[in-house]
Amino acid sequence: MSIATMSPADQERASRLRRMKLIALGLLLLAAAVYLGTLRVADEGVWGFVNAGAEAAMVGALADWFAVTALFRHPLGLPVPHTAIIPRRKDDIARNLQSFFTENFLTEAIVRERVAATRVGTWLGEWLQVETNAVRVVAEGSRLARVGLTRISDDDVNHLVSEVIVPRLRSEPLAGAAGDLLDAIVTDGAHHGLVDLVVGEVHDWLRRHPDTFDGIVGERAPRWAPKFINRRVVSWTYDQAMEWLWAIRRDRNHPTRAALDDLLRQVAGDLQRNPVVAERAEKLKDRLLSHPQTAETIVSLWRTVQGSLDSALAAESSELKQRAVRAVQRFGDSLLDDDALRARLEGRLEDASAFVVRTYGAELSTVISHTIERWDGKQAARRIELHVGRDLQFIRINGTVVGCLAGLGIHAISLLVR
Repeated sequence: MSIATMSPADQERASRLRRMKLIALGLLLLAAAVYLGTLRVADEGVWGFVNAGAEAAMVGALADWFAVTALFRHPLGLPVPHTAIIPRRKDDIARNLQSFFTENFLTEAIVRERVAATRVGTWLGEWLQVETNAVRVVAEGSRLARVGLTRISDDDVNHLVSEVIVPRLRSEPLAGAAGDLLDAIVTDGAHHGLVDLVVGEVHDWLRRHPDTFDGIVGERAPRWAPKFINRRVVSWTYDQAMEWLWAIRRDRNHPTRAALDDLLRQVAGDLQRNPVVAERAEKLKDRLLSHPQTAETIVSLWRTVQGSLDSALAAESSELKQRAVRAVQRFGDSLLDDDALRARLEGRLEDASAFVVRTYGAELSTVISHTIERWDGKQAARRIELHVGRDLQFIRINGTVVGCLAGLGIHAISLLVR
C-alpha cells in the first residue's frame, strides 16, 4: 500500500508510526553507543553499572524489536519460524476477531443496555425542538418522498389496481362492511356535510336554470290541459321546489333530513342482515369493479395526487412543508413532556435493536472475516500495523528501559555475590 493510495487518515497514522519507530530505534542506538563507549572502563566502579545497564538495554530492545516485527513480517527478511504471524494466519485471526466481536459486543443484553443509556427519546425531543433541525428533517423527508413518487409509474399503479386491489375487493364480501360503515356514518352524523353540499348545489343550480326546469317538467304536463294552466302549475312546482330546498338547506332539523337518516339506516340494516339486498350490492360492486373505467379513474386520481404532492414537496415555503415542520416540533415537545410516549419510543428502539442483533448479529459480524480474508497477507499486516503499530513501539521502548534496569540490578547482585 503506497502513500499515494492511502487515505489522509492512514497517511497520518503512517507518519506517527514512523516517529515512534525512530524513537525506539534511537534508544537502541543510544544504548549501543553507551555500551561501546564504556566497554574499556566496564570494571571501574560506576562505569560497570553504566556498561551493564546499556548492554541489558540493547538486549531488551533487540528482543522486543524482534517480537514486534515478527507479528507483521520476517525480521530482516529471514524466514525464521513463527514470524510474520499476521500474514500467515490472517484468516484465523479474522475468524477469531469475528467470534470475539460477536460474543462480547453483538449481544442482546449489551445492545439493550447501550440503547437505554443513550436516552434516545430525550435527545431526539430536544433535537427536534430546534427549528433548523425540524426544517432539515422535513427537507430530507420531502426529498426522499419525491424520489419515491417519481419511482411509481402509472403502469405500476395500474398493475397494482388491476391485478391486486380489484381482484381482492371482488373476492371479499363487502355488503356487511359497507352496512357497518354506513350505520356508523349516520350515527355520528358524518354525512351531514355531504347532504349540505348536495342540497346547496341543487338549490343553486335550479336558481340559475329555471328554464331548464320548466322544459323538463313541462314535457310531463298533460297535452289536453290549457297551456296557461300548465305554465301556472310548472311555475308553482318550481317555487315549491326552491322553497323546499331552501328550507332543507337552512334547517338542520328539517323532516326531510330526518327521513333521509331513516332511509340510510334502513339501507345499512338491509346491507347487514338482508341476504337479497346484500347479493344485489355484491353484484353492483362486481359491475363497478369490472368496468375498465374504474382502474383508469383510480390511476387518474393517483396522477392528480402525485402531481399535487410533488409540487407541494418541491416548493420551499409550501403550506404542506410548514405544517410538517410544526408537526415535527410538536412531536419533539411531546417526547419531552410525555413520559409514556418517550418510554414507548425507547422501548421500541430497544426491541428493534435487540431483534436485529438476535436475528442478524452473526451475519453482520461476518463482514470482519470476509473483509480481512479478501486482503493478501502483506496488505493485512500493513493495515493492522498502521492502526496498532504505533502503540506496539512502546513495547520496544519499555523493553529498552526495563532491560537497562534489569541489567543494573543483575550487575549489582553480581558484585554482592562476589
